[in-house]
Amino acid sequence: MHIGVIGATGTIGSRVVTEALGRGHRVTAFSRDATAVTDRREGVTWASLDVLDAGSVAAALPGLDVLISGFQPGNAAKDFEDTVRRSIADPTVYATAARALLKALETHPRVRLIVIGGAGSLEIEPGLVRADHEELIHASLDELGLPREYAAAVRGHRDALDVLRASNRLWTYFSPAERIGPGERTGRFRLGGDQPVLDADGRSRISAEDAAVALVDEAELPRFVQRRFTIGY
Repeated sequence: MHIGVIGATGTIGSRVVTEALGRGHRVTAFSRDATAVTDRREGVTWASLDVLDAGSVAAALPGLDVLISGFQPGNAAKDFEDTVRRSIADPTVYATAARALLKALETHPRVRLIVIGGAGSLEIEPGLVRADHEELIHASLDELGLPREYAAAVRGHRDALDVLRASNRLWTYFSPAERIGPGERTGRFRLGGDQPVLDADGRSRISAEDAAVALVDEAELPRFVQRRFTIGY
């Protein structure tokens, strides 16, 4: 299988590249500036791409079976605070990226799209979405150590999901657990749909490594076409 990964130098994207290569897949890894990348592993080709430009994305699609987008308006793996600032400054960028990706797929409708989004659009109970309630989202951001202004970015992720839901393309939206970061690849986790997956202590958490396992699993064996899924321990 030939898998494209947008945001391939990011926290999740870089681990998706490693996971896919480990399973014997061919990977085209996309970055804003691929000339700065020094990764020369066998099986991966690096290319520059502007995810907000549908033409740039469309030109990269020939030959791909699946395109996984971990787009962020910065590189959180290298400068988390800068990514947070950029996300707050323009929370519409996630929906703009979703529209550009879908526009690009018009000429390549058989390519599957998996978008790595946010957890704030998950339902904390049926019909109750944290992103829609200021008090709930502020409490969550306080717990995560993020500025309350980041609520705009959380809603931006939700808007991107709404853009995908209005499309008939072969899309999948991945909401990671609320707490995600570098950790251990265990291969042991649970998947969910529109509600968060909580551990025995009521926490929504996953390692970036296990998130990558789930994403490549979905690339190999589609279970959530035109649907959202989530993950947790």
